[in-house]
Amino acid sequence: MAANEEEEGTSPLLSKEEERRHHPGCPGCDHDRRKDLQTGLPYKEFSYVWMICLTTALPISSLFPFLYFMIRDLHVAKRTEDIGFYAGFVGASFMFGRCLTSTLWGIAADRIGRKPVVVFGILSVVIFNTLFGLSVTYWMAIATRFLLGALNGLLGPMKAYAIEVCRPEHEPLALSLVSTAWGIGLIIGPALGGYLALPAEKYPNIFSPDSLFGRFPYFLPCLCTSVFAAIVLISCIWMPETLHKHKVSDDGNQSVEALEAHLIDPKEEVGQSNSSNTKKSLFKNWPLMSSIIVYCVFSFHDMAYTEVFSLWAESDRKYGGLSLSSEDVGQTLAITGASLLVYQLFMYPSIIKVLGPIKSSQIAAVLCIPILFAYPYMTYLSGPGLSIVLNIASVIKNNLGVSIL
Repeated sequence: MAANEEEEGTSPLLSKEEERRHHPGCPGCDHDRRKDLQTGLPYKEFSYVWMICLTTALPISSLFPFLYFMIRDLHVAKRTEDIGFYAGFVGASFMFGRCLTSTLWGIAADRIGRKPVVVFGILSVVIFNTLFGLSVTYWMAIATRFLLGALNGLLGPMKAYAIEVCRPEHEPLALSLVSTAWGIGLIIGPALGGYLALPAEKYPNIFSPDSLFGRFPYFLPCLCTSVFAAIVLISCIWMPETLHKHKVSDDGNQSVEALEAHLIDPKEEVGQSNSSNTKKSLFKNWPLMSSIIVYCVFSFHDMAYTEVFSLWAESDRKYGGLSLSSEDVGQTLAITGASLLVYQLFMYPSIIKVLGPIKSSQIAAVLCIPILFAYPYMTYLSGPGLSIVLNIASVIKNNLGVSIL
């Protein structure tokens, strides 16, 4: 028995097979070795996931509370009722840029590494988000938002990075960090946009009308998010790379597919994935394609709601809006984001365990219909009653959206 205990005590932490497939000088292999030896949570790597995803969310959500007033002050709309038309193009330009380049950034992250793509994406946030706050013309606002979206390919690579930096038992937590950071961005971003826009009007004792923030009334919230992005950019110097940068041989033990087969199906034998050289087309995988279609439809619904909500809330009542101020819209979005964070951390996991992902998504999709139908009737409310009903409806709507997406 003592001999057995001695053998167990001197047994290597890594198997001979794991040692054999390790390639010296490869950052992915080096990180996999550290990951295999690690027993607890990778707090350092998880902190990068959280901060970078938050950096992605802040420039999007901080825009919503003041977009209506920004288009109004640029004098591009000849009539008040046309402000929403022009504001829609500014809001859509960011996502249009992301739509054009997201796949390319994913390919780049698989070719040159996660870290270079992340560093470049954060740098684009620092530059173009700052320039957006300094916009003096309508086309400058559209151009800077478009370039901010086109050069910001962070979300896809960060989801892959979140999986690669931890052991299989911690992967659900890693992916939840991405959504949690997004939820926190929905809290901080609208609050920054709502309370820091037009600082010379709101805080005349601090900001002079002749100062930089007086001449550019929407620069302060953009500057705050850019400063945070700059701090995250500097911290990325110590961010570990996870991409394997070595030649892939035909041996199954040395192939990237074999190393990462557990990410696809933990119960599937690695040898089976390499037994055939023919690859099936992803477009013929109906379960995958149906999931992508459903995700695209509800993502369109969610983004349309997010973009339109602030414009509708800030529009004049004679045009069907609520005549709310940027502070009111920022407060509503901040309350919604806070409830989203609580729901995601404490309620959603229990709902998934009881109902499952498919049934919970179906129920949430059905419940979204009456909630959306109730919004036009809120124009008949005013005062505290409007604030209470609007906050409740927004909280329910966004939490249902999380259940679907």
